[in-house]
Amino acid sequence: MKIKKILRIFLNILFWGFTLGIAALAILIFIYGNDLPDYKKLATYAPPVATRLYASDGSLLIEYAEERRVFIDFADMPPQLVNAFVAAEDQNFWTHPGIDVQGIVRALVNNGMHMLGFDARFSGASTITQQVAKNFFLTSERTISRKIKEAILAMRLERTFSKQHIMTLYLNQIFLGARAYGVGSAALMYFNKPVSELSLAECAFLASLPKAPNNRDKAIERRNYVLRRMVEEGYITQADADAAATEPLNINSGFTAQMEDEFQYFAEDVRRQLLETLGRETLYNDGLYIKTTIVPDLQRAASAALNKELDRYNSIRGENEPKLQGAIIAMNPHTGRVLVMSGGRSFADSSFNRATQAMRQIGSTIKPFVYLAALERGISPQAMILDAPIVGWRENNTLWKPENYDKKFMGDVPLRLALETSRNVPAVRLVQSLGVENAIEVAQRFGVYPADLDNINLSMALGSGETTLQRLVSGYSAFVNGGHLIQPKLVDYIEDRYGRVLDGNNVDLVEWNADLLPPEKTAESEPLSDPQSLYQMVSILQGTVERGTGKQARVPGHTIAGKTGTTNDVKDIWFVGFSKNLIAGVYLGFDTPKPLGRGAGSHMAARVFADFMKEALKNEKNQPFSVPDGLTFVRVNRRSGAAAADDPNGIIITEAFKAGQHPNPAPQKAAQETGPAVGGVF
Repeated sequence: MKIKKILRIFLNILFWGFTLGIAALAILIFIYGNDLPDYKKLATYAPPVATRLYASDGSLLIEYAEERRVFIDFADMPPQLVNAFVAAEDQNFWTHPGIDVQGIVRALVNNGMHMLGFDARFSGASTITQQVAKNFFLTSERTISRKIKEAILAMRLERTFSKQHIMTLYLNQIFLGARAYGVGSAALMYFNKPVSELSLAECAFLASLPKAPNNRDKAIERRNYVLRRMVEEGYITQADADAAATEPLNINSGFTAQMEDEFQYFAEDVRRQLLETLGRETLYNDGLYIKTTIVPDLQRAASAALNKELDRYNSIRGENEPKLQGAIIAMNPHTGRVLVMSGGRSFADSSFNRATQAMRQIGSTIKPFVYLAALERGISPQAMILDAPIVGWRENNTLWKPENYDKKFMGDVPLRLALETSRNVPAVRLVQSLGVENAIEVAQRFGVYPADLDNINLSMALGSGETTLQRLVSGYSAFVNGGHLIQPKLVDYIEDRYGRVLDGNNVDLVEWNADLLPPEKTAESEPLSDPQSLYQMVSILQGTVERGTGKQARVPGHTIAGKTGTTNDVKDIWFVGFSKNLIAGVYLGFDTPKPLGRGAGSHMAARVFADFMKEALKNEKNQPFSVPDGLTFVRVNRRSGAAAADDPNGIIITEAFKAGQHPNPAPQKAAQETGPAVGGVF
């Protein structure tokens, strides 16, 4: 009788306890369940994923990410990796409804015994599903209300999604130390391999990280604990665990996809541009595939050529003296694709990009634009300019006496010869004849100087104005590409994580045509100058390399044109040159401008150019520059500009004349007709 009474009391207690529990649960759900986040959005889980920057050959340059993550689908997860996390974190994952009542009871018993001093392991009761709910929607605060919300969300997740989907969310979102989020990134960071290649021991190690992701002092002990749990749950045999426990834990000391120093100036320029156009959130978290224009072999050759010259100069100076710096940039002059960019000796020492950020006086590299202004006005390449002292000329309130670099004067010289040898006094006379604003306008038109230039003066037309190496190279590109102003292009295309092509100027998708062809190319802009004048300038710049100040830039077997540049006191030295399909510019100087000293000059920059171009063109056939219609080619004496038949003594060259232009009279005939030389047309 007593037994029946005790049983009845027990059943009543159990009934009312269960009823009260259900009522309490309903109340808690009513109180906390109405304002919970929208968990259904996890059906289309798109976690923050690292953006990757690739060179033109497909090689990885660098990753951009606030959280290092590589998304792995459940089907691609190794079973032992999943089993390791289940054994370590949630042994009843495959059967519980989101919360594990058995696990809660076990945790209460174990933790109570642990607090009483018994040999029991302290444990938690959160399931993997609860961790997903907390990681995606809740904070980490230790409050009862947060735990209740976590439990409610976990049960709702279980009713909505499959176990496999929940596990995919968990293994891709969880923080595993070393800036790694998710097992895909952790496998790369710790072992430099994809998850598909992880060993059992490595899977167990990753599964041990959630409890203390940044503490690896007890890495082996924790890994072996996971292996024991896998044995207890029947996932592996004891022999498997013993073998894995003896495996050395070869953890990388913070593996990163370390980019070669040679590429960092370029990559940083890409990052800055895309940060401005796409925004930080898109760039760092949207898993973009960015195909850039950089050519690795050419980049290495350019960096080697630049550093060779810098080291040559710096090696003869004291250790405590400032180091000479420099930059080189090369691009396709027809498309603007930047193939090479090095902004200094070493990005690790200085991230300042002297190819794109350094505003420097450009010296004589401005002269081709000034002389082009004369060619556009129909002045012949063989028109005579007086190279003789200029005295008493003033600019503003300053008395100015321009001089040539060699302190000598040649008398009457052809326009071509004056530019090939970069003589200053003839350039001054030419600017005075054209008008300062007309001379500078060409440099503005070609993008070397800004359109809203202030304080226009004669010295600016002779190279005292400042610009960047990149703008100067872009301006020179128009000489050889038909007169089109190009914008340097660092990125070929951008794909989002789903393979859709983005517009590099914003986050819009590029619309392709229904026939799967890319959008039509927009019409090219009107040429900046006429083709005949452009060719005459290219021909003169070719002569500069073959016979003038740019001889150090010659590349045997290839047609090269270019121009040297040196500022006052040799503070900045330049060379910009090109073949038919490749243009490169070099700048050398101190970050705080000061004279380079005796023996320094533009030949140093020309030497860097030549060393690079020899490598860049070694497997290319020579291609002469394209010749437009309407030009007549005549052999003339280089010094007098007279036809070779009339003045055969000296260097004979071939000149390109427009309609109505012709060689100069023979020197004797000219003297008979006009008397002593009075300076030709200028």
